[in-house]
Amino acid sequence: MTDMTENRGGETETSAARRSPLAKRAGGDPGSRGRTTIADGVVEKIAGLAARDVDGVHAMGSGLSRTFGAVRDRVPGGAKSVTRGVKAEVGEVQAALDLEIVVVYGAAIADVARDVRENVITAVERMTGLEVVEVNIAVSDVKLPDEEEEEPERRIQ
Repeated sequence: MTDMTENRGGETETSAARRSPLAKRAGGDPGSRGRTTIADGVVEKIAGLAARDVDGVHAMGSGLSRTFGAVRDRVPGGAKSVTRGVKAEVGEVQAALDLEIVVVYGAAIADVARDVRENVITAVERMTGLEVVEVNIAVSDVKLPDEEEEEPERRIQ
């Protein structure tokens, strides 16, 4: 129940507004003052993790970037890059993403791409509040069952 009172000008104000000197002084909700910017790398990390979480995705990135990534992962202090295979362009209210994936042999590529797109859009929009206008997916390879593992990417659960 909101407690309403009449102020000098004949307008009513809620008891919450009376208690908040910030709302009175600067006019408006304190949470809406100022700007929040989100770096491209933040969106790339979110998208990379969301894409890897989809069944049928073996790895992210082209063969060359995966090779360099495997070498970097073996270097002491070198961290696994969750942004491999992901490129984001982030504006003030919208984002566009390009992903390069390797699909497991036998998986329906169109279904995997659709699931990746849906998972990435959901994760990025939920975590950042940005509108994802497009997610372009390039399938750069298919992981065959008899191929040697260069360095399997662990799925984050």
